[in-house]
Amino acid sequence: MTTKERYGGIIEWFSQNMPTAESELQYNNPFQLLVAVILSAQCTDKRVNMTTPALFEAYPTPQALAAATAEEIFPYIRSISYPNNKAKNLAAMARQLCEKFNGQVPSDIDSLMTLSGVGRKTANVVGAVIWGKEVMPVDTHVFRVSARIGLTKGAKTPLQTELQLEKNIPSHLLPIAHHWLILHGRYVCTARNPKCKECGISRWCKSYKAVQ
Repeated sequence: MTTKERYGGIIEWFSQNMPTAESELQYNNPFQLLVAVILSAQCTDKRVNMTTPALFEAYPTPQALAAATAEEIFPYIRSISYPNNKAKNLAAMARQLCEKFNGQVPSDIDSLMTLSGVGRKTANVVGAVIWGKEVMPVDTHVFRVSARIGLTKGAKTPLQTELQLEKNIPSHLLPIAHHWLILHGRYVCTARNPKCKECGISRWCKSYKAVQ
């Protein structure tokens, strides 16, 4: 099977069987999504969604969060992974939003990456989800699933995975393809004990073919 055939089959299956795929993070505006994605690093969306309601009630705007100290933010996110660092990043990020962007979350990926706590993946997620940017955010699920099913080859970093996926997936599908791969990795192609018998794309999966 060629790479083109594998991509074609997988994309067609997801297009037909998962025409709607969205972030499982709960948010009401770009600011809330940005905060949630920062918190989600090395943490489950489920845990983030349990944490953010009280945080957003206390700090509903960038201005409100910018006025808080990391020590004041910490109690709201103590159940999140790395709460000390994330509290510091949230406080600094909110101040930067107010000082550099008039309290508005920028739509430009490079501008987003100037904010504290915002790396390439976080910036790409916000860009793809809010503004439909044709980018491929790579988290642990996307990285693992892409390699396992054979969409990427020899990729050792998230950036290498991102570039290979962007090369082979039609650009207009990148924002939803990101969610296809995340949700597939979260519920079907799990890190341990993947549910191959339930998998709709097993016929194109490089790893599944190898164990048959």
